Amino acid sequence: MNTKDFPMLNKDIIYLDNGATTLKPKVVIDKIVDYYSNYSANAHRGDYDISFKVDQEYEGAREKVRKFINAKEREEIVFTSGSTESLNMIANGFFKNLLEPNDEILITMSEHASNVLPWFHLQNTIGTKVKYIPLDNNHYVTMNNVIKSITPNTKVISLAGITNVIGDERPIKEICKYAHEHNIFVVMDASQYVPHRKTDVRDLDVDFMAFSGHKMCGPTGIGVLYGKKELLEELEPINLGGGMNESFDSPNEVYFKELPMRLEAGTPNIAGAIGLGAAIDYLTSIGMEKIHKYEINLRKYAMEKLIKIPYLDILNIESDSGIIAFNVDGIFSQDVAYYLNKYNICVRAGNHCAKNLKSEVGVKNSIRVSLYFYNTESEIDDLVELLSNKEKMRIEMI
Repeated sequence: MNTKDFPMLNKDIIYLDNGATTLKPKVVIDKIVDYYSNYSANAHRGDYDISFKVDQEYEGAREKVRKFINAKEREEIVFTSGSTESLNMIANGFFKNLLEPNDEILITMSEHASNVLPWFHLQNTIGTKVKYIPLDNNHYVTMNNVIKSITPNTKVISLAGITNVIGDERPIKEICKYAHEHNIFVVMDASQYVPHRKTDVRDLDVDFMAFSGHKMCGPTGIGVLYGKKELLEELEPINLGGGMNESFDSPNEVYFKELPMRLEAGTPNIAGAIGLGAAIDYLTSIGMEKIHKYEINLRKYAMEKLIKIPYLDILNIESDSGIIAFNVDGIFSQDVAYYLNKYNICVRAGNHCAKNLKSEVGVKNSIRVSLYFYNTESEIDDLVELLSNKEKMRIEMI
């Protein structure tokens, strides 16, 4: 599907590491080049034609994001460098000023580092407590376990919408409903969710959400912090400087601009935002429901073949996404990745920035295949053929 749109797919590679970053279609590349070539001025700074053009494109991209996730207002969309910065802003700009010692933050053992370390930082600095929602036998989050984990001290639940190793989809809408009935905030790490699902933040009723452009055919270095407007109004800027202030006559007379500018200090990643807007146009033209269906069918096709290989230990036989994590018995995961690389197949090996997960699944490292809509059954066949010959694998790693 749409392989001709991606210059990287003309380089004789099979790219199966989309959970880390996705390839970029030519329309996104062209849009970025157009900015740098034809109207490369700053945003919100100039009083001349090409600067007006920048403002239109930059703010136009914000509006595209708003529509893409169905946010209520444009002011609820803040551009960041990616999910990591967004989650740090949420933790340190909002909750650090709200939470008190012994307030509890619920996460799980399968969260990405970006949704763990900011909360650890709050525990170490202000005395909040990070606690874990137990996972079931498939390493999934269940509503029953969420409810059992909540105490009178629970103030925040922060979860990935879809995890980056197991690939399970969490019941975020149900969690939000129950949490809000008990005055608990919900933060969603949507890094693996927004690129693969039709996302409606108003339907989910999530309080804050973070995602990255590079995982959805957009550029690196651009991301989004979504928050309900009334909550973003209370989020203290982490970065201070040009573009976000109205005036600063003295230390006691500093005035910030309205949202979203007050949270976007300095020269923004203009090319990144414009490129993200182009990526959203591209994904929308295909259809998110179509993308999701294609990925699930492709994963089913892959699993029907991989499960027949007796020495593969598959960590997530069941999954709600295009992620497959496995190991080859007796062969280190990185060695398998190096072997596949000899045949131009790109996979991820390691702990995938989810180091806590090892205590749940019993292994420290794994090979991860993460699919996107431009992958094909033929590519899966090539992967399976190489993995089906363990002796060849051993010989070529000597």
